Amino acid sequence: MKKPVDLSIATVLYVLRQSNIKLCQEDVVMMAVSCLTRVLRSLTLSQPALLCSQAVAQTKLGTRVTSTVGQCRGFLTTASLEQNRTFWKQREKYTTRPIGMKKTGGRDHSGRIRTHGIGGGHKQKYRWIDFQRLRYEPNREAQPFEEKVVEVRYDPCRSADIALVAGGNRKRWIIATENMQAGDIIKTSGIIGRMAVSANEGDAYPLGALPVGTLVNNLEIQPGRGSEYIRAAGTSGVLLRKVNGTAIIQLPSKQQVQVLETCMVTVGRVSNIDHNKRIIGKAGRNRWLGIRPSSGLWQRKGGWAGRKIKPLPPMKVYVNMPSISAK
Repeated sequence: MKKPVDLSIATVLYVLRQSNIKLCQEDVVMMAVSCLTRVLRSLTLSQPALLCSQAVAQTKLGTRVTSTVGQCRGFLTTASLEQNRTFWKQREKYTTRPIGMKKTGGRDHSGRIRTHGIGGGHKQKYRWIDFQRLRYEPNREAQPFEEKVVEVRYDPCRSADIALVAGGNRKRWIIATENMQAGDIIKTSGIIGRMAVSANEGDAYPLGALPVGTLVNNLEIQPGRGSEYIRAAGTSGVLLRKVNGTAIIQLPSKQQVQVLETCMVTVGRVSNIDHNKRIIGKAGRNRWLGIRPSSGLWQRKGGWAGRKIKPLPPMKVYVNMPSISAK
């Protein structure tokens, strides 16, 4: 759609003729130049400046926002969060290479602070952790899958150490256990036999295949969903008992959960057990870690806040058990 042409030149000439005003040649030239300038500005091919709401909508749809958006001061934070941030979850192909990551400073897509106490810190790169240990080679689904530990290293994005394991034609990062070292062979099996297996540390089995009393970590709450519980440094859970195709696990918080016995777990304790004993030493180290200081406002301790002595919460059940009324 073409923009309408500015008709200010014809309007000026018509007024001059009707009023019989005599102007010198220089005045006429200056008026003509100013009118032509206004006409050329109206015919410019550049896009008009967008509103902040329109720019945010275009960013969410995947279209590229033009440089005119930078004129809107309120959109600067939103543009940096929406365009410059690398979403590792949006990647389709798995990679073991470190992925660039932009810090959000505790802000969401709109630029507003959602989590206080986050900001600054050293630059970090994300290592894509594979939380689904149940991986088989093609045409060998019935056999346990073995992998070799290539290296165990520090991960800046989590408290536990991570291990690079390789098996078959692929490599991946996993959460390392307490005594895992380079050169170890770990097994992954999804078979539940009649007898409980004698698993080694770092092996992954379904809960139904392990004996009662085993220390476990990286617990799934739904089969095939990936581990979600017991992933922090130095933590471990205990397999308490098995009931009608389900297993009851005690978490590090002493709370108990009930899941299906086909959920995968890793045997042993998570690495870096001395993480809670580290000494920060100075306030600047917290800033290195991306932790901002809290307010220095003095507040009277009235006893409302803090840990209370109360009974443990009831057991969480992640199994759809049939109700009594249905029977």
